[in-house]
Order: sequence, then C-alpha cells, then structure tokens
Amino acid sequence: MTPDHEVVVVGAGFAGIGAAIELRRAGIEDFVVLDRQDDVGGTWHANRYPGVAVDISAFSYSYAFEPVPTWSRAFPPGEELKAYADHCVHKYGIRPHLRLNTEVLRTTYDTAEHLWRIALGDGTETTARFVICATGWLTKPKAPAIEGLDRFKGDVVHTAEWDPSLDLDGRRVGLIGTGASAVQVVPRIAPRVERLRVYQRTPIWLLPKLDFALPEAVRRVFEAAPLTQRAVRAVTDATTEISFVIAMTHNRQFPFLVKGGEALSRRYLRSQVKGDRALMEKLTPSYALGCKRPSLAKGYWRTFTRGNVDLVTDGIEEITETGIRTADGSEHDLDVLVLATGFEVLENLPPFPMHGPGGRDLKEFWRTERFQAYEGSSVKGYPNLWFIVGPYSFTGGSWFGAIDYQVTHAVRVIREARRRRATEAAIRPEQHDRSFAKMLRRQRNTIFANDRCAGSNSYYFDERGDAPAVRPATTYEAAWRARHFDLDDYRFTYAPGDRRGTTTR
Repeated sequence: MTPDHEVVVVGAGFAGIGAAIELRRAGIEDFVVLDRQDDVGGTWHANRYPGVAVDISAFSYSYAFEPVPTWSRAFPPGEELKAYADHCVHKYGIRPHLRLNTEVLRTTYDTAEHLWRIALGDGTETTARFVICATGWLTKPKAPAIEGLDRFKGDVVHTAEWDPSLDLDGRRVGLIGTGASAVQVVPRIAPRVERLRVYQRTPIWLLPKLDFALPEAVRRVFEAAPLTQRAVRAVTDATTEISFVIAMTHNRQFPFLVKGGEALSRRYLRSQVKGDRALMEKLTPSYALGCKRPSLAKGYWRTFTRGNVDLVTDGIEEITETGIRTADGSEHDLDVLVLATGFEVLENLPPFPMHGPGGRDLKEFWRTERFQAYEGSSVKGYPNLWFIVGPYSFTGGSWFGAIDYQVTHAVRVIREARRRRATEAAIRPEQHDRSFAKMLRRQRNTIFANDRCAGSNSYYFDERGDAPAVRPATTYEAAWRARHFDLDDYRFTYAPGDRRGTTTR
C-alpha cells in the first residue's frame, strides 16, 4: 500500500518547522505538517500573556542556519519569536506543506503495510510511512488540583490561554504559581492592579536577566558581517552550556558551578528585596539550583517590595466563589484568578495515543517499563517513529539545539531507509537498551541524583524518581552523536510480500 504521505510531522512550532526544513534539504518533498492550532509558531503563537518573552539569549534561541540580525533586544518579546516562525515558514517554502486546524487523535502502526494510520479530529484518516512527533512539551496547560476552582465567580485565565481582552486595571488579582511564566507576568501586571497576591508553593532560583535593547548600529553590523553574530552566538551558547547544562549534568565533577550559581542568585535576591530578611527567606529555595529549571528575571523579586503586592506562602485550602482560603484560615477576596501553573510535561508524553505493533500503547509502555528512548528519539517496538523531544533528549540548553540534533537524527534514518528502499526502520532492541542504560548510568553524575532535589516539585522527575526530561550530556555531544551514530543500530526491512525481499542489513 502506498501511504498518503511519506512523512507526517505532527506540530508546527519551531520543532515541526525545523523538521520540515530539514526534510526539504534532504530532498524529501512528500510530507505534511499537522497542527491543531490555526497558525504556526507553537508556544509562541499560543502564549500571549503580558511580558511573554524568551528566557534564553536570542542569539542562541534561533536556528543556527537562520540567524536574526534584527532582534530588538537581547531577550526579545514573544511577538518577535512568532514573526521569526512566520519568516522561516515563508523563506523555506513550508507553507504548502501545512495542514492547520487539524488535531491528531491517535496513531496506529499497520504492521502488514509498514505505515502509520493517523486518526484526525474531523473524523478522517491519513497514512504515513514515517512519523516525526514534534509537538514539544509546552502544549497542554496544567490546571492546579485545588478544590473549588470551578466555583470561582470571577475571571479565571491560564497564562497559556491568555484572553487579551481581560482587563486587570484596578482589580484584585490572585496568581497561583511561581515558575517561568509567573516570573514574566508578575512585574508586568503589578503596577496595573489594585492588589496582587502571588501564591507560592515552591520558590524558584533566579539569575539576573541581562536584557537590553540592541542598538541600530549593532544590528547593521550583524547584517553586513554575519560572522560577527555567529561569534556572539558562540559565546552565548558556551555560557548557556556552562551555567545550565554542565552545571546540571556534571554536578558530581563540577559541584562548584551549582554552588557558584546559588551564591549569585542569593546576592541578586538581596539586591532586589532591599534587606527584607523575612521576604528573602520566603523567596529562597531549599532545593539545589538545577533540580528544576531556573529562570532569568528582571524585576520579579523586586515586585514583592511594592505596597500592593503580597507573597502568600501558606498552602491554599480551597478556592471559594469570591476568592481563596489559605491553610491559616485567611480569606482573600479576588476579582481575577491567574493560573501560572505551567504545563503537563511527562504526563503529556506521548501527546496522544500511539499504538505500535500488536496494539501496545506507548504511554502504557513508558509507564510500566520506565521512560526510555534511543538517543532520546526512537523507541523499541515502535518503528518509523521519532520524537523531536522524547525521554532523555533535551540537554537543558537552547531549545533550538535540541531541535537541530533530534531532527538530524530522524532525517538521517529516513534518508537511509530511502537509500536501502526499505519500508520500515526499527531501532534494534539491544541498541535501544544500551542507550537507555547509558542514560541511567550518567544520571548518577547529575544534580538530579543529589538528595537536595527533594521538595523541588520539578517536572524533570517522574514518579519513579528518574529525570527523563533531561539528557545527561552537553548539547555539543548530543549534536555529534546525532551525526555519527551507527545507522546499523536500526533494522531496515521491507513490507511483507514486497518483491524486493524480506530484509536488508
């Protein structure tokens, strides 16, 4: 059977766009990119809350092959990232391959035909020889499990589903959460509201965000001499690798990196809260830096010194019709409730049911056998399928670094299958298991094996205590592996009955 498409890419965020560009570069034109949203950009199309911006330097937060000399700032706002997605789609001819407003309900592998059957939200089905799952992690908003949330009579909004028409001026606002989105929202809305109460379960480590407008002269230099921007990127990449990636993944070898980061963060906190020791104690994490993703901030901690902002650290007992009751018995009347509670991450892997040969659901496999994948990309027993961000794939640096090496991995295998005229590419179980064992072995050196991670409430960890959300390797090593892993780690075969034979090497 000839499938409808050679490749289906699920997701039109930067991961899906990157996969599409690389497929075209490899001479593969028979592909479609599916996305349930009405436009490209993924996170940067969906997230429109006040202050939304990138928290990795813009020089590193872009495709290496498509630098942007015209960023307005070192950490540009969300609308510039969305414009960058549109630019890449146009420049690299991806638009004709897009199929938007299309939700994938489930995928099922057809063992007889060596293809994936993909059930869509409109009741139709499409088929593909190969599937690249590029849905990312930040796609399913996580609502807090707090009693009474559905009873609140005021306005309720999740940061990932922000309503631009929501008026906060002069209103009493309660914000639940202190993660990356809260760090950006809080300083932006505090001057507008009558009263802002931020409900904190777990404090977050913050480092100073050295954000500044890029002068026009600098942008002209970048445009005239692209090598200068590449040099700047090399510096920001290395800085990110040392301060985030190596500090986390090689904590046993370089413990001073985490300790130095914590000292810098505490010093920054002291400068922001102006000597308020009680507030400083509330805002200082008890877990080690790196156990959950730290963030870069500008003005978040200082916001709590405003007269109209309160930091609430007592647990939330329940949400009432008019506000929030905390564990100490206090009741806070609110007009608006903002949920800055992040996303389902590991809980959302895979993002929809995936049934491999024999009908086994991938979610069931991962929950019973532990999260695992070969090089963070493919899973034994699930042929012709790759994840741009699977278990043990993201090193913790720039998202674009992960996109680059994961896309490289998938397209290398697809090209090899084409060269061998094979209809199925399946990772060999022994190679898969060897890769997984290596990840577990390396995890012993990471910050995640540190007992100071207790109480971090980090999405890096699963219920077994593993940290499959992070690959214990540098981005440079992961990129090298993607370009040099042995293609014979995969078994390439023909569909049963194919006249060309039964198997290649």
